[in-house]
Amino acid sequence: MGSALANIFKITELRRKILFTLAMFVIFRLGTHIPVPGVNPAMIERLFNNGNLFGLLDLFSGGALSKFSVFAMSITPYINASIILQLLKVVIPTLDEWSKEGEEGFKKTNKVTRYCTVGLALIQALGMAYGLREAIDNFSFFSVLLITITLTAGTILLMWIGEEITQFGIGNGISLIIFAGIVSRLPDALGILYKYLQAGTVSVLSVFLFVVIALLMIAFVVAITQGIRKVPVQYAKRVVGRKMYGGHSSYIPLRVNQAGVIPIIFASSLLMFPATIAQFVNVGWLKTITGWFAWGSPIQTTLYVILILFFTYFYTAVTLNITDMSDNIKKMGGFIPGLRPGKPTTEYLDRIMSRITLSGAIFLALIALMPHAIAAITGIQGIYFGGTALLIVVGVALETMKQIESLVLMRHYQGFMK
Repeated sequence: MGSALANIFKITELRRKILFTLAMFVIFRLGTHIPVPGVNPAMIERLFNNGNLFGLLDLFSGGALSKFSVFAMSITPYINASIILQLLKVVIPTLDEWSKEGEEGFKKTNKVTRYCTVGLALIQALGMAYGLREAIDNFSFFSVLLITITLTAGTILLMWIGEEITQFGIGNGISLIIFAGIVSRLPDALGILYKYLQAGTVSVLSVFLFVVIALLMIAFVVAITQGIRKVPVQYAKRVVGRKMYGGHSSYIPLRVNQAGVIPIIFASSLLMFPATIAQFVNVGWLKTITGWFAWGSPIQTTLYVILILFFTYFYTAVTLNITDMSDNIKKMGGFIPGLRPGKPTTEYLDRIMSRITLSGAIFLALIALMPHAIAAITGIQGIYFGGTALLIVVGVALETMKQIESLVLMRHYQGFMK
């Protein structure tokens, strides 16, 4: 394994890509410690310690949100803009046409995504500045404007860093920024665990149990993330002149977790919305209703699971067009053994996708509820492990390994993934 990893640094181009990516990570981590002007950081930390409402967002930003630094909003507006445009492909034909134009279409879509990111960042920054007005030293129009511009500029800078990593680094720049933010919280979590052990709050057995469950969860997530259903496809033989084409067998890889982490983000965002409004609006009846949907309550947990199941099917249906897939098989002269091309093939693929999507939805629901289960089993509180963060870390790590593997194999070296 050591010699295989050494092959990575033997390639000058790959070595430069890795060093460039690490340099961008350093800039990202430095930015998380630069505070927004005119804000009291101590007051911000107290507001965050009062509840775990923004704990997940703070995890994605690598702690920048709780410090209220220039990168406090992280890359969230860009992700939201990308998801919105992806969903709008269903109702806006132009966006769907761009997605089929290859590189040129990607450039057009990316340009629109950037403009949408700026708009969403301005709205989110303005909302944060007004919502956290208690932590602003001299609350006024100009102070809110300064904070809004600073937070928006931080998000745009992160977007640029992500695109630079994609172009000059090892790829998947936006995903790697989120990955770096989540992983950077690991030392803090280990420090909290060490303090618990020193104080006698938790036992060594609880820590051991926590580690075992964490390793099992990681293995489970890797297995499901990599899991696919192979649908065999046979291509008919075609004679053109004196040459014969086709006649080979292939398969369609249908992923078990086609929707990725998006359903959990949608479900959690929808359930957090009333609580977010209640924190900023002092209305009695709204706070009472919010108490019924407190994070971890039976009502909230039930709705959480139902929404995850719904959004898994919804997002899979939006992103994976079974009809187009069936038409493409027919155009290429292929067919699924035992089925006629056209409607029978479409119905068969739709039936398979519905079944494996149910498995993926149940998997996402279990992963989303796992942090509560770990806290209940081990008794360890204050350490977030599982759910969205684990899916993102595992997914990005696997994609990055595949990216590096392909770059290594392109230079005729033995890969490092066995």
